[in-house]
Amino acid sequence: MPRFNSFMLITLLALPLTAPADSFWVGRFSEAEVANPAIPAPWKIEQPNPKIPPTRYALRQWDGVFAIEAQADKSMALLGRTLAVNLKKTPILCWQWRIDAPLLSADMSQKSGDDYAARIYLTFTVPPEQLSLATRAKLSLGRAVYGAQLPDAALNYVWDNTHPVGTLQNSAYTDRVRLWVLRSGAGQVGVWVHERRNVLDDFQRAFGNLAGELSGLAVASDTDNTGEQAHAGFADFRFVTKEAECPAPT
Repeated sequence: MPRFNSFMLITLLALPLTAPADSFWVGRFSEAEVANPAIPAPWKIEQPNPKIPPTRYALRQWDGVFAIEAQADKSMALLGRTLAVNLKKTPILCWQWRIDAPLLSADMSQKSGDDYAARIYLTFTVPPEQLSLATRAKLSLGRAVYGAQLPDAALNYVWDNTHPVGTLQNSAYTDRVRLWVLRSGAGQVGVWVHERRNVLDDFQRAFGNLAGELSGLAVASDTDNTGEQAHAGFADFRFVTKEAECPAPT
C-alpha cells in the first residue's frame, strides 16, 4: 500500500467512531449584540399584567460573560422565546446565572410572596386528551384573562431565599406551574453559577406521565408582590445530549 494511503488509513482509524454529540444554543450572545441596546429576536418581553411595571432587561458583558441583565423594582415581566426542542434527543439544559442578593420577604408558598431574584421558566404543550375536562376549562378561562400564551404546563427553576435546594411544589397561583428550587439563600451571590438539568426527567417528576413538549424558555426577576428590588444575570443556554458536558462557550 502506498505510504500516502497508509497515512490516511491510520488517520481515519484514529478518529472517533461516533459523530460529535448533538447540541444547540438557544441563548448565547455576542460582543456585537451586547453593543446594541435592543435584545435580538426571538427574545421578547412578556408582561402578564400591564398594570405592573415591567422588569428591565438588557444585554451586557458581566465579568467576562455576555449575558442578559435583569433589574426588578416592584416589577414583573418575563424575557422569553419560543423553542422547538426534542427532549428525547437533547434533554439536558445548560446555563449559568447569578444574583446580587436573595429577596428578603419572598415566600413561594404564598401569593403575597411569590417573587424570585432569578428564575428560569420552561413552558410545555400537553396533548388535550391527557388533560382532564376540569383542567381544560381552567386553562380556557385563564387564557381568556391572561392571554393565549398561558401554557398547558410550566416548570420553573428558581433561586429562592429560604426553601431548601431540591424543594418541588406547586405555584401558589396554579397547579399547572411547578417550582423547583435549584439555589437558595446568599451562599453563592455575586458570582456566575453553572447549572445542568435533565429537563425531560424533571418534567416527568413534576407532572408524572404527561407527555409534555417543550415550547418556550424565559428568564425573570420579579418583585411585584414583595415590593423589593432584584438584580440578576442569565447566560449561555444550551441543550445537549445526556452524554455531553456543559462546557463554557469559547
